[in-house]
Amino acid sequence: MRTLKLLFVFALSATLLTSCYVEEQNLIDNGQPISLNQLLNSYDLWYVDINSTQGFGETPFMQIAFTLTFDNGRLYANNNLVGFGNQGNGYGVQIGTYDAYDMVLDVDHVIDGFDSFDVYQIDSNTIELYNPFNDTSYFLDGYQRATFDYDFIFYDNIHYFLQEYDAWEKVYTSDFGALNEFDEENYLQFLSGGNDSTFRSSQDINPSNTNNIFWDYTGVYGVGDVTGNTFLKTLTLDYDFFDNEFFELSVINDGTIELFHASSGTVYEFEGRGYIAYLRSSDTQGKIEVNEDKPKKRKQKSPRVDNPRENKRNIRS
Repeated sequence: MRTLKLLFVFALSATLLTSCYVEEQNLIDNGQPISLNQLLNSYDLWYVDINSTQGFGETPFMQIAFTLTFDNGRLYANNNLVGFGNQGNGYGVQIGTYDAYDMVLDVDHVIDGFDSFDVYQIDSNTIELYNPFNDTSYFLDGYQRATFDYDFIFYDNIHYFLQEYDAWEKVYTSDFGALNEFDEENYLQFLSGGNDSTFRSSQDINPSNTNNIFWDYTGVYGVGDVTGNTFLKTLTLDYDFFDNEFFELSVINDGTIELFHASSGTVYEFEGRGYIAYLRSSDTQGKIEVNEDKPKKRKQKSPRVDNPRENKRNIRS
């Protein structure tokens, strides 16, 4: 009898533990358990909060995505700020397929191939994707397309927008404003990779294509906010031994920017040349141009933090 009681207690304990384990695996939406696939499809867009990333590895397609969309086995991403909010009805471009089962997400990327993630639900609209192959976790926040603030993401990442063209060509100089040394600059280039703050300038005139531009100077640039104006930024070009060039930066459209030169009062317009589509992070963890294999870096994540939600960037709804 004692043996039977012990066996009964053991069986009951095992059943309870199994029940608890299964319950912990259930994802919850409005108090009801749902499948992982249902949760992924319940939000139009999943914002990749790159600053909350934990771990020192990198999953290429996660590094270059601003948003992901899970659509019944098809995986979409907004990798570029050019066309952000318009491309693919706001979902971006299809980058592969996926399969969601139990607490596992398998992704087959069109170029980078297979990746698998363990999925954990943090709260009602936040999930953690843990890649056991590189011991790195990404955190995604779910939003509906109608309330997602594309403008905020665009202007909050304006330095990436500047990097989405091989070069920016000066197409307009105002008649007003004092003469200054920047009048001679005809091309600017903002390089991704490294510290994400390197620019080049050129005084070339009408080169045959952007690959033939001779870059006269390489320096460091910085993009800053303007208090009280989300749609206006500052751009500082550090010319080392020369004075810095300081501008107010406005975006006219996806291919044109306006620079107001503060010290001279001159207004310049630059148009993007050689659009770069972020499709993948190649073996060198970079972006490649549509028509050239030119590896470059994409997004940088902050150092690992104990609480991944402390550095969360707020997205206005």
